Amino acid sequence: MQRAAEIGARTDGRHNATAREILVELAGLVASGAVEIPIAAVYPLDRVADAFAELEQRHIRGKIAPAP
Repeated sequence: MQRAAEIGARTDGRHNATAREILVELAGLVASGAVEIPIAAVYPLDRVADAFAELEQRHIRGKIAPAP
């Protein structure tokens, strides 16, 4: 928690905030570039089994995302 305080991160929950308020805040942080979400791989839906196989390896850095 000390490191969180050093960088200004909150470690206590925001029980009085709604899920919508939190999502709006997170979307704003992502849109502004303040938060970056690394994408390790993108799979089309017809290759979802391949995506799960990669997840099972547990060697990914970032998120695996479905492609439309």
